[in-house]
Amino acid sequence: MTTPPDVFAPATLGPITLRNRIIKSATFEGRTPDALVTDELIEFHRRPAAGGVGMSTVAYCAVAPEGRTERGQLWMRPDAVPGLRRLTDAIHAEGAAASAQLGHAGPVANEKSTGLPALAPSRSFNPLSMRMIRSATTADITRITAAHGTAARLAVESGFDAVEIHFGHNYFASAFLSPKLNRRTDSYGGSLENRARVVRDVARTVRDAVGGRVAILAKLNMDDGVPGGFWLDEAIQVAGLLEQDGSVDALELTMGSSLLNPMYLFKGDAPVREFAAAMPQPVRLGVQLAGKSLIHAYPYRDLFMLEHARQIRAAVTLPLVLLGGVTDRAGMDTAMAEGFEFVAMARALLREPDLVNRIRSESGTRSLCIHCNKCMPTIFSGARCVLVE
Repeated sequence: MTTPPDVFAPATLGPITLRNRIIKSATFEGRTPDALVTDELIEFHRRPAAGGVGMSTVAYCAVAPEGRTERGQLWMRPDAVPGLRRLTDAIHAEGAAASAQLGHAGPVANEKSTGLPALAPSRSFNPLSMRMIRSATTADITRITAAHGTAARLAVESGFDAVEIHFGHNYFASAFLSPKLNRRTDSYGGSLENRARVVRDVARTVRDAVGGRVAILAKLNMDDGVPGGFWLDEAIQVAGLLEQDGSVDALELTMGSSLLNPMYLFKGDAPVREFAAAMPQPVRLGVQLAGKSLIHAYPYRDLFMLEHARQIRAAVTLPLVLLGGVTDRAGMDTAMAEGFEFVAMARALLREPDLVNRIRSESGTRSLCIHCNKCMPTIFSGARCVLVE
């Protein structure tokens, strides 16, 4: 019987080596009011890097202006490179690697905020912006696919060690995977082969853009959490297609729809009142009136994605990152024993950026995060997470 790897030992990810197998997962920071890096964003990532993670992931680096969820979100263009270089330098100075999450928000974009049209596979309604979303044309798809390659090259120029392509949460590429959101009748709709075309083309484009200079991960939905959406049986097939293409070095497995069922990803309490308070009108009123029908609470348990992720693990040999309720050494060791190469942590590190170092020093250390999810609404108001310090 093979001995599971030590989660704190150095590990290879594509062309890079991480000091351990623990990744800070992308969590929208809300610290780029002018869509550029700030000192606050740098400090946000420096702290978990100093706290012991192997790699920190900068969230939602949009590949195009209309691909932002809101106007303050960072998007990849030459003007952003100097700030991103300061950010990666700060992470590297603490001994960790830096990853840029690249994606296009698609139907999740708030066009009232960005001033640009949101795009979906098919015409649909966005309950967040209270507006109709137009269907992406073939030209839109081609442009957005190419933009991922440009963004990846800028990430390399900015000093990132890895890029993570966002194929989850019903953002642009994920929305194409969803039978519920993708009702197209052209070569991008219908069969899974067609619905997966955007995902595969984007991944190939990023690979062509960066070659083997940086590691390439993809964040892939296993389950949208909505009736008629993308689900595990098809996720297994898409994981196999990405492995077959050789376009990515690892998959980080996730779930949920930021558009239709955002709390399905997080588990724990649903802070509807706090979400409403952080929103501008008229969205605030909508959340107050209908928030409980959209923002559901799901019971939290440690390693809550493991059951789904096991089935992906059984189907592919591609390195996998286990996300979801990784809060202590026991969970990390379980992930290693189950055959996952890496683990990702999110909310636990918002509460305690130095948690990884403390777990390494004392294996019985437990996270203080109570999964109240009140850290989430703070990103919309620009406030610091009330759970951090």
